[in-house]
Amino acid sequence: MNVFFEESGDFKVGAILSQAGEAYQVELASGKRTKVKTRDVLLQFEKPGPQELMDAAKAVAADVDLEFLWEVAGEDEFGFAELGAEYFGHAPLPHEAAGLVLTLHGSPIYFYKKGRGRYKAAPEASLKAALAGIEKKKQQAIIQAGYVDELKAGKLPESMQPLVHQLLFKPDKNTIEYKAFEAAADDLKVSAARLMLDVGGLASPKDLHMGRFLFENFPRGAGFAPVDVPKAPTDLPRADVAAFSIDDVTTTEIDDAFSVVKLDDGTVRVGIHIAAPGLAVRPDDAIDKIARARMSTVYMPGDKITMLPDEVVNAFTLAEGNDCPALSLYAVLNPEDWSVISTTTRAELVPIKSNLRHNDLDDLVNEETLASGEGEYPHKEELGQLWQWALQLEAGRMAKREAFGLKPEQANRMDFNFYVEDDVVSIVRRKRGAPLDKIVAELMIFANSTWGKLLHDSGVPGIYRSQGPGAGGWAAKMQVRMVTHAAPHQGLGVDQYAWSTSPLRRYTDLVNQWQIIAAAENGVTAPLVAPFKHRDATLFSIVSSFDAAYAAYNDFQQNMERYWCLRWLGQEGVKMVDAVVLKDELVRLTDVPLVVRLPGMSQVARGAQVKLDIVRWDEIELNLEARLLEVASSTPDAASDAALEEEDDADTGEAAVAEAVEAEGAVAVVDTADLSQATPPVTSDTPAP
Repeated sequence: MNVFFEESGDFKVGAILSQAGEAYQVELASGKRTKVKTRDVLLQFEKPGPQELMDAAKAVAADVDLEFLWEVAGEDEFGFAELGAEYFGHAPLPHEAAGLVLTLHGSPIYFYKKGRGRYKAAPEASLKAALAGIEKKKQQAIIQAGYVDELKAGKLPESMQPLVHQLLFKPDKNTIEYKAFEAAADDLKVSAARLMLDVGGLASPKDLHMGRFLFENFPRGAGFAPVDVPKAPTDLPRADVAAFSIDDVTTTEIDDAFSVVKLDDGTVRVGIHIAAPGLAVRPDDAIDKIARARMSTVYMPGDKITMLPDEVVNAFTLAEGNDCPALSLYAVLNPEDWSVISTTTRAELVPIKSNLRHNDLDDLVNEETLASGEGEYPHKEELGQLWQWALQLEAGRMAKREAFGLKPEQANRMDFNFYVEDDVVSIVRRKRGAPLDKIVAELMIFANSTWGKLLHDSGVPGIYRSQGPGAGGWAAKMQVRMVTHAAPHQGLGVDQYAWSTSPLRRYTDLVNQWQIIAAAENGVTAPLVAPFKHRDATLFSIVSSFDAAYAAYNDFQQNMERYWCLRWLGQEGVKMVDAVVLKDELVRLTDVPLVVRLPGMSQVARGAQVKLDIVRWDEIELNLEARLLEVASSTPDAASDAALEEEDDADTGEAAVAEAVEAEGAVAVVDTADLSQATPPVTSDTPAP
């Protein structure tokens, strides 16, 4: 005797060897023996043999007319033998009954299983819906296959063209577009990004990196809605100065300028003039909401995404030839030792005589010409006096750093300026600490420290940059953190440091400018009228949001600098490069700021100068493959020392002067409306810090 039975959702046949109670010992066609409960047996038969029955049953199942079978089944629950008698017109033979079971079980949209060997026909509406779904999937499969063919042929299907960024950065994995894109990438054995470039969805790797950043940080686009430009107060006094700024040629958001005036008593008054959008933009107005959403200007080689609309920037930037609203910090100095006698903070209109540019002055203004008095250039006398004060300020900071237990800042580091025009990049080495840089850096540090002290002494909270154990014991790696109370910045060598000198491009500086205006104008009542009070939840939220945004923007800037370094290699046809060993397997190229890992590199001393053979690079993955050709020198030179010092600073978290040089580097668009009235002019005299 043979049996046709169900086991774990599958149907099998075999010969009965024995029976014990409610179970059979069955031998399958394969020779395997198994125990089958009687309740799982659907058919018992003598002939044909087990395998012949199964073959015949499958042939029957293949010939069954499902539509007719469904009509015959009716609406009531039935057993397969009952339906077989109706369908075949006679009591079904074993192979017919088995074939019918296979059909019923394999057609779940036509027949619902109700028990062992029992089924119920699906309602007509449900069947039609299910069949429509199947047909839809078939059509989608055809379309999907067509998409795959197009992609593999190097063409981006039309339906995918609006989905380029979504497919790459946040795909809906249930769509046929994604499934086709993934299948094509798998078939071609390429990454999704490379496939998108190959089929023309993106024009270049630069568009890939830019697209990812915008998709994640500017989902509504990086543009601005039309805005009404706020106006500064009309009753600001006009400063009796001829101020000048010092910036890179590409700078448009000119935040700071300087003036120097000899006073009748022989002292020198230096003015540090900071653009003052805070006199017109008010907390929670339309422009503030834009700035708070973006938190900072985003910088990248050859381009930027500004924190504020161009028309707002243009209204407050310290442009040459204009009287510009500014928050001025005046320091009266003793020219014998350049010590600070007193400071004054006030809002005013500042005449901007010149916008000086590094590319015009760097060759003319250096330590030698400043010492000898040689050369002719704009504001020569004022720059000479500012240089003397900057040296004094630096010496004071170095003494403070030493008191904090830190070594002096190193002066031989190199900066790299990127200039991009028509996708051609120039990377220019520039020594950090050059006189013009040092003047700007030291005066900005002085302003940020002095205004930080003003806020603290006035009892007004601000946003400070702090570094060291004095900030609460978190400085195992000398991290720089943002806090809302005055605390030392040990890396810079100051007792407090509140970013206040870039309000056109950093939201923290705009917030601090509001607080400084309140402190300067109101004295002891400042804590009551300042926009942000102590323990203000909004202020804490701003700090948190700024940290997150600034980190994301900085990562993007570094990625884009790495991209342009790789582009430079191809553009210049570089095959071999000089590099400096930083540590372990890490080296940094000499001509461009590109750090490369050389897996398996033999142990070479830190600071050793090496030559590398460029094997290949990938502008999509932003990696470079190179091999060591030779160790040119095991003795560090100036470039090696600079690279090692920067690496050490990265390890310890020490801040360099770039913290205050206005290092260009940090987004959602909201609608704008009419702006509130700006604050009246303010003035405050405070003792020197």
